[in-house]
Amino acid sequence: MRLVVGLGNPGPKYTGTRHNAGFLVVEEFARRHGAAFRSGRHGEEARVGRARLLKPTTFMNRSGVAVQAAATRNGVPPEETLVVHDDLDLPLGRLRIRTGGGAGGQRGVRDVIDRIGPGFCRLKIGIDRPPPEWPVERWVLSRFRDDEASLLEQVVRAGADAVQRIVDEGPVAAANHVNGIDLRPSSEPDPPAAEPDRDGEPDRAGDASDTEHDAPA
Repeated sequence: MRLVVGLGNPGPKYTGTRHNAGFLVVEEFARRHGAAFRSGRHGEEARVGRARLLKPTTFMNRSGVAVQAAATRNGVPPEETLVVHDDLDLPLGRLRIRTGGGAGGQRGVRDVIDRIGPGFCRLKIGIDRPPPEWPVERWVLSRFRDDEASLLEQVVRAGADAVQRIVDEGPVAAANHVNGIDLRPSSEPDPPAAEPDRDGEPDRAGDASDTEHDAPA
């Protein structure tokens, strides 16, 4: 992989929110390698070996603008691009590697697909579905709870491990190891699966990207 992208929203208002799980993982990967992010036109960028790291500052719903610009500038094709992002349909503690496919309701991923096509690799970081009384847009923009801090720390470390495996071994070999990992306490059951939409992807039309993410979210 020559381009590793963590999706999220820029600025202190969104630091530590569930929708910024991609930022957290890519920041940890950079920290391990002593790489520092520098501001660019469409995002913050760093370099680890031959891999360029990117945190878009275009806000979630326009993530593809930053990804397309970085990919074009550096001559990186979709198959050598990794996008790390939050996923409502996985519980906190689960990660999943997938190449290609739809956006699954994640509108940052949808914008990337619209701009460079679907052939890139994704590392999905589970953030759980919201409780019944919570609208999705409020949930994804909420911060992780104090009682989730220990699990979140494990998830971020595992996510950075997964990025390293994808960079070193490729997505297929990495998926064989990562997709079976479950960091949750053994007593926690999986949440109910989302209903698929007509494209076979989970229906998440209420994603926060529908609301604030064209502006500062």
